Amino acid sequence: MNLLFLMTDQHRVDTLGCYGNPHVATPNLDRLAATGTRFDRFYTPTAICTPARASLLTGQAPFRHRLLANYERNVGYLEDLREDAFTFPAALAARDYQLGLIGKWHGGTHRNAASYGFDGPDLPGWHNPVDHPDYLAYLAERGLPPYRITDPVRGTTPNGNPGNLLAARLQQPVEATFEHYLATRAIEQLDKYAADGRPFYLATHFFGPHLPYLLPDAYYDMYDPELVELPPSIAETFEGKPPVQRNYSAHWTFDTMPIEVTRKLIAVYWGYVTLIDEQIGRILTRLDELGLTDDTSVFFTADHGEFTGAHRLHDKGPAMYEDIYRIPGIIRVPGQQPQVRDEFVSLTDCTATILELAGADPSPATDSRSLLPLVRGEHPDWPAELLAEFHGHHFPYPQRMLREERYKLVVNPESVNELYDLTADPHELSNRYEHPELAGVRRRMMRRLYDLLRDRGDNFYHWMTPMYDIGASDYDPTLSSFEQEGPDRAYGG
Repeated sequence: MNLLFLMTDQHRVDTLGCYGNPHVATPNLDRLAATGTRFDRFYTPTAICTPARASLLTGQAPFRHRLLANYERNVGYLEDLREDAFTFPAALAARDYQLGLIGKWHGGTHRNAASYGFDGPDLPGWHNPVDHPDYLAYLAERGLPPYRITDPVRGTTPNGNPGNLLAARLQQPVEATFEHYLATRAIEQLDKYAADGRPFYLATHFFGPHLPYLLPDAYYDMYDPELVELPPSIAETFEGKPPVQRNYSAHWTFDTMPIEVTRKLIAVYWGYVTLIDEQIGRILTRLDELGLTDDTSVFFTADHGEFTGAHRLHDKGPAMYEDIYRIPGIIRVPGQQPQVRDEFVSLTDCTATILELAGADPSPATDSRSLLPLVRGEHPDWPAELLAEFHGHHFPYPQRMLREERYKLVVNPESVNELYDLTADPHELSNRYEHPELAGVRRRMMRRLYDLLRDRGDNFYHWMTPMYDIGASDYDPTLSSFEQEGPDRAYGG
């Protein structure tokens, strides 16, 4: 079984037609969903690039693989996976798979995609590396103009400086965009693998629609801002929320820009999504032309979502809202019937799925479950809940989340905890953690999160032991031998 893995970066699930958006043109991804399995509750293990991608590579939760931050903002965490870490490409290489990765790596500083056996140009960094020699050669070979932007959009930071670049007009034709370049290189690699005849795993990791949204005019102006329905959470007041969220809103300069700019930014983001969909269509069309479609399983997903103004935020950060944790997830396996599944599944589950499709031995990791039973239409025993975690971006900020059918609990050790009733408050505007009518829900979910963290070996639970209502402690939280029962003394004696 060949494997084609298509991945975007910072991609809102509600921008795709197959996930209900009536305005954004995504015909290629819609067609993939219509012929495969669309997962409606597909989540990232953590809403930040490098740790999420490391979880895909290893099949492990971030706390376990310990690559916890993007290197650009790293404040002392590991910057590469440990040398002895299990990774799925090693298992595929042992089965004589050809391995390719075209596009964003962002999986470490000293070890690149080639370190794990992948073919393809080394494209480091968090956004399109438009000065990369291979991209410049691509432009030169085709007589295409170099990268140049105009009309930058940015707000003003709290200290009066210009804010981060959010969008700009790209003075290049679509054929010169980095997205078109990546799809071209992916097609070239696909042709090579087809000629070889051995099975292949080929990933194409687009850098977009991550901000800044840099697009040719045709895509920058593709969607009328009047079509944009602003997210209801733009009414966020941060009342009863962790103060860090208000700080991040100021960092991303939301309140320094007119609301019309926010509406335009969302419309431009939609144009970015359509541009990428078209490039994915080119790859899928070439797969058809090569006669490989019936022998190739196709994945489409993202590393995490994007705020685009929701909760008066941009980018991502220490706020575990659905906007950045719920992501698109589509898998098409030849011979399986189209369907929609509503189980809670994770990007991390792709690892075990890839291994099973390749006929490789299961991973020793404990955090990845094959999705093939769901793709086959079966109804296995499946958890009715989902765990996620965060460790910080601009600074360390540990969080843990438990998501159930109706409720979401977020534990913030340095601040107020959060509890959302997603039925009554789907946009997560009202933190009900202290509401007395939800005391039973809070107590039950806190104990459940505590037990799950202990079971998986996530030491975050140690803070929870003395601080929250988890029932009687069954261990010595000092982790010492000072108060142990023994033949000569009673506990506490």
